[in-house]
Amino acid sequence: MLQRKESFSLLSSSEKWLFSGKKRKQRKRDVDSLSLCSLDINEPSSKRVKPLSRVTSLASLIPPVKAAPLKRIGQTLQRSISFRSDCRPEIIAPRPWSRQIAPAITKRRDSKLWSETFDVGLGHMLSSKEIKRQEAIFELSQGEQDLIEDLKLAKKAYHDPMLKLSIMTEHELNQIFGTLDSLIPLHEDLLSRLREARKPDGSTDHMGHILVDWLPCLEIYNSYCSNQVAAKALLDHKKQDHRVHDFLQRCLESPFSRKLDLWNFLDIPRSRLVKYPLLLREILKHTPNEHPDRQHLHHAINMIQSIMADINTQTGESECRYYKERLLYLESGQRDLLIDSSRILSCHGELKNNRGVKLHVFLFQDVLVVTRAVTQNEQLCYQLYRQPIPVRDLQWEDLQDGEIRLGGSIRGAFSNNERTKNFFRVVFRSGGQLQTHCFQASDAFNKQQWLNCIRQAKEAVGSAESDPRFPSVQTACQDRAREQPLPKRVWCVSSGLLARPCFVLSDVQRSVYKNYSKVFYSFSFTYFIY
Repeated sequence: MLQRKESFSLLSSSEKWLFSGKKRKQRKRDVDSLSLCSLDINEPSSKRVKPLSRVTSLASLIPPVKAAPLKRIGQTLQRSISFRSDCRPEIIAPRPWSRQIAPAITKRRDSKLWSETFDVGLGHMLSSKEIKRQEAIFELSQGEQDLIEDLKLAKKAYHDPMLKLSIMTEHELNQIFGTLDSLIPLHEDLLSRLREARKPDGSTDHMGHILVDWLPCLEIYNSYCSNQVAAKALLDHKKQDHRVHDFLQRCLESPFSRKLDLWNFLDIPRSRLVKYPLLLREILKHTPNEHPDRQHLHHAINMIQSIMADINTQTGESECRYYKERLLYLESGQRDLLIDSSRILSCHGELKNNRGVKLHVFLFQDVLVVTRAVTQNEQLCYQLYRQPIPVRDLQWEDLQDGEIRLGGSIRGAFSNNERTKNFFRVVFRSGGQLQTHCFQASDAFNKQQWLNCIRQAKEAVGSAESDPRFPSVQTACQDRAREQPLPKRVWCVSSGLLARPCFVLSDVQRSVYKNYSKVFYSFSFTYFIY
């Protein structure tokens, strides 16, 4: 993205502040009202010019200017410029023979249009719709080339130097970069096929069959995307090492990085993956109804959506498994079967309670877990703060700004400052015990996201328990059990369903629950044999 940069310099090497002499009879100007507008640098050259040393001394006498008037001027100054009254350094004009170091130029990727590559002399006249179709196909091809360059850059500029300089171990780099190496030949193959399908004039007639044949290869993304949660956590941890931080910072300031950090490069494949449906729909939009590619494109769109759904499911399960493994239980009574059986992590993040304590809250598909972030063996873990709350028994309330009391003080109930905004309450009753949490989100949007996730989780649990198809599942399992009776009783703990006794055979259960999982998030099973 191109960004317009503005610069402001108090003293320039090519222009010098010029001050004209004042008559003694002239009324003195109040120093407090002196502003930048009063310093005219375009005065006539006939006026007397003071020596450079005196100009510097006069510049040092200029009182600090408040930030508020500057904003009214038009905010033309950069945010990095600040005026301090306590310890303002002396302003020194650069010497005319001094050498100024130019800032590093950010390397930008050249963007091309298909029309720039089309040879009119070799081709024929194309309709406006066909031109748009060719542009969409070219965008797909150009995106593959950009992706390949970024993946190679991540390996050449980050992975290999850190391995050679022993900034990280080979095992750590393998964890962070995952299967990135295997993605490069995959996309090189698609790019090669698209280029072969291009005619000498630069246009492409048929490419739908190429996508249908190539898209199944994207299943390799399962392992790469599933590893991203652990990779991001390890990378954030390694950044605390000054050698790693210094290396990554130098790369970020280098032109080749385009102001992107390492994680941006590692996340590019996932970003590319979600763009495929949009790119294919754009090509389909400009493809005539009678064109042979139209049927192939419909098939390709269905394929990529199915692949993405599968990758998304496996990535979600991997994320859920990662955080479950990092939960720390202070006592055995905090362990909950609903946590063990969860396969989906709806949302998680940092919230504060009404005392300002930072908590990390996890909303699994069936249970809400409140934790505190702690470090154990140099690894970030999450220690359970209170008893887990089943979603089916959870009650929530959206609190108005200023309604909550802070730290048990009554004044918080009547104040409407920043500290009393974006609160919501979660209540859980179990027997005679009452568990209440008042959570504060970082902003109104974050609060709404939490409330939406809690509402959807409760609706999903309610739909699962009231769904009429569940008894048929038990019947199918019991019918099969009569054919091959099991010697022991099995309890099935499933998402949204508390422990219900039934006889289970995995092959029947998988076939039946595969369709049932479409009702809400996904189903998970844990079996306890007694």
